[in-house]
Amino acid sequence: MYYRNILSKFDEWSELSDRKPLVLRGARQVGKTTLVNMFAQKFETFISLNLEKPEEKSLFEGNHSFQIILDAIFFTKKKSRTDRSTLIFIDEIQNSPKAVTLLRYFYEEAPGIHVIAAGSLLETLIDRQISFPVGRVEYLAVRPCSFDEFLGATGEQIAQDVLRNWPIPEFAHSRLMLLFNRFALIGGMPAVIAKYVQNADIMALSRIYRSLLTGYTDDVEKYAPRNSAVQHIRHILRTGFAHGCQRIRFERFGASEYRSREMAEAFRILEKAMLVELVYPTITTQVPGFPDFKKSPRLHWLDTGLLNFAAGIQAEVFGAADIQSAWRGKVAEHIVGQELISENYDVLYHRNFWVREAKNSNAEVDYLFQFKNHMIPVEVKSDAGTTLKSLHLFMDSAPHDVAVRVWAKPFAVDELQTPGGKQFCLVNIPFYLVSQTEKILERFLAT
Repeated sequence: MYYRNILSKFDEWSELSDRKPLVLRGARQVGKTTLVNMFAQKFETFISLNLEKPEEKSLFEGNHSFQIILDAIFFTKKKSRTDRSTLIFIDEIQNSPKAVTLLRYFYEEAPGIHVIAAGSLLETLIDRQISFPVGRVEYLAVRPCSFDEFLGATGEQIAQDVLRNWPIPEFAHSRLMLLFNRFALIGGMPAVIAKYVQNADIMALSRIYRSLLTGYTDDVEKYAPRNSAVQHIRHILRTGFAHGCQRIRFERFGASEYRSREMAEAFRILEKAMLVELVYPTITTQVPGFPDFKKSPRLHWLDTGLLNFAAGIQAEVFGAADIQSAWRGKVAEHIVGQELISENYDVLYHRNFWVREAKNSNAEVDYLFQFKNHMIPVEVKSDAGTTLKSLHLFMDSAPHDVAVRVWAKPFAVDELQTPGGKQFCLVNIPFYLVSQTEKILERFLAT
């Protein structure tokens, strides 16, 4: 149905000599099951288990040995245990703590079998009754589709080919910006993209967005540790989209009477579920850019299309000639942040931004992008005439001379000087190339 670049990571994992069971982490409906079904085509034997089904969950219950459980799996699915390449997919694994525990034995006693596990809100369960075997599994983050994947899914293969061959010819810029603006409106949720591909009707997508939001709420009510936590999370899901890409405070969040501790716990649950990310600032311009957890974080949601729908700003985004002008520029900032992380599959990776909070001299840079041993500042600005005061302040204290501006114009490079007299290079990247920032810096700085 849609092309996902992450499949190459599945291939890399499958070829490891010391391969461990792979646990897919990601929010509901980011395409985990579909990806595994696509990957399964490479195997001679494929066994799919859904532990929401009592009869399949029961395979892991009881006090049987691992080898008996393994034999039962093959017998139940009418498959023979042979030397043929085999993939076992255990979906909704959170429904069986014992199945989670048994993952280690696939690694220790059946290393020839490829095993992938996934489930809804797995992350909220890691520090509760379920414990994943340390050192016996590995993780892969599954995120919404990138712009590149969006092009492949919507049949824009020519545009996708051009996108992958930087530098981009000038004649392709307008078309790519038009497509990117559509992507910024629709977002990268696979179910939404699939529906859009059917009839290209943006209005028909409302039912899908609403279904996704309802599903997240239902999962939370199923797995949240206490009834009070359910209320706090419901409040975030109801009011939090209006605060997308904005710095927030936990105390009385969303015009509520909830206290800081209550809201912080609720946000942590949603973070583990990968529905949100609290992006914290750093005050340093050098690696490592440790986040300052004492400062207010910026709230990022799973997907910009979902944010547009839930915040009620689709019409504004749809009518904007430049997404930088939509919703005070927050849509542009949010989709850039989504692109920066879209093809990073490390579950521990977090975005951050830079602040200087001094008396009468505050400054903020939208994102920091770690490139080799440097923290590269990234500003989202659409106009060449836009002031870059914060960026200049960052560069004055940075140990390097490269910065990035994301804008709606073609790729360009400027040589600038800060008020403090430091010369630096400003690499201007169009929105549609954000996911290729690292490749661009590699090639540009090599010249």
